[in-house]
Amino acid sequence: MKKGILNILKGTFLVNDDAFKNWRMILFVSSLAFVMIASSHSADKKVHKIARLNNEAKELRSAFVDGRKKLMELKKESMVELKMKEKGLAISEIPPTKIKVKSQN
Repeated sequence: MKKGILNILKGTFLVNDDAFKNWRMILFVSSLAFVMIASSHSADKKVHKIARLNNEAKELRSAFVDGRKKLMELKKESMVELKMKEKGLAISEIPPTKIKVKSQN
C-alpha cells in the first residue's frame, strides 16, 4: 500500500515497462475531461444567448405596447379634432346625409 502511493507520488508508474496501459488511460480520461469542459462552455453560451434574447423580446414587446397606446390615443375623435383645428378645419355642424343611387338596368 505504502509502495503504491510512493510510486504514484514519484511518477514511476508512468515510466515502467507496462506504462503504456497507464498512458492510454490518462489520455482517455484527459480527452473525456476536454469534451466535458467544451460541452459545459457550449451550454453556458446557449444559456446566456437565451437570456439575452428574452430581454430583447421583453424590450420589443414593451415598445410595441407603447406604440399601440400612442396610436390609440391619436385615433381618438378629440385628438383628431384638435389636429384638424391646427390646420384650420372644423367638424361640420350639419350631419351627413345618405345618398341613394338607383340602378339603371
